[in-house]
Amino acid sequence: MKHSDTNPLHQALYRILRPLARLMLRNGIPFGEFAELAKRAYVEAALEDFGDDRKKTTDSRAAVMTGLTRKEVKRQREILAGEHSGKSTAVHANRASRVVSGWVHDTAFQNHKGEPAILAFDGPLSFSELVKRYSGDMPPRAVLDELLRVGVVSVDRSSGELVLKQRAYIPLGDSEEMLQIFGEDVSDLVATIDYNLVSGEAGHQPLFQRTLTYNRIPPEIMARWRRHAAEQSQQLLEQLDRWLGPHDRDISGKKDDGSNAKPVRTGVSIFYFEDPMTTTPARSAGEGE
Repeated sequence: MKHSDTNPLHQALYRILRPLARLMLRNGIPFGEFAELAKRAYVEAALEDFGDDRKKTTDSRAAVMTGLTRKEVKRQREILAGEHSGKSTAVHANRASRVVSGWVHDTAFQNHKGEPAILAFDGPLSFSELVKRYSGDMPPRAVLDELLRVGVVSVDRSSGELVLKQRAYIPLGDSEEMLQIFGEDVSDLVATIDYNLVSGEAGHQPLFQRTLTYNRIPPEIMARWRRHAAEQSQQLLEQLDRWLGPHDRDISGKKDDGSNAKPVRTGVSIFYFEDPMTTTPARSAGEGE
């Protein structure tokens, strides 16, 4: 296992898998289930990402690339075909998140200052109409209950009207919505890193990827730092949202321009981390990576 200990990619993968293993064990996912999912991911990547413009990757080539048998590749391919059949190829955000985004950006639901308006539950330009516009057939009461649960919306005690408290929907705990966000965020980060690793060879500009890290921060300032980091990060995301949100076709109402160009999924993720140091590092530095 000496090779695994010194291979930089193996070391990076182990660091990724260690917290992932903790999350899986906490949610009762045994190794066999993870291994099955890993096989499926290998097969899908081999079939979809390593073909050329003329033809797709064959089962035989996928077997060579992945180290799986052709029989196993065929089995996983058929499972993938079943999972993808009947599903829309469009990427849809969580419905509660779409409602909040519509409340923030749709001028019909803003006040004279351009801020999210206080809404009645029913009636013209109400919360119910907002849900109908941005969440399809979801019952408005169910959406409201969820937004109240996570503290995104509050009810004015005197009027009974609804007030938007936060400009983003963030679910709590290991809920289905939180796990969906987990999958999207980690997938996006790994895809960005993978793109940047090969962008130079392909002659492409790398995507923006930065991390601020210090190793010797005294514990007594951590509470203040958490608050400051959260406030500044939220402000930055809201600034970016104000710029990008109005360009989204669901928000702007703009139709397809008739070209064959497909719409793009894009965004910026910010996450906070802290970890007690168990060993003294060689140096202490603030690094932009």
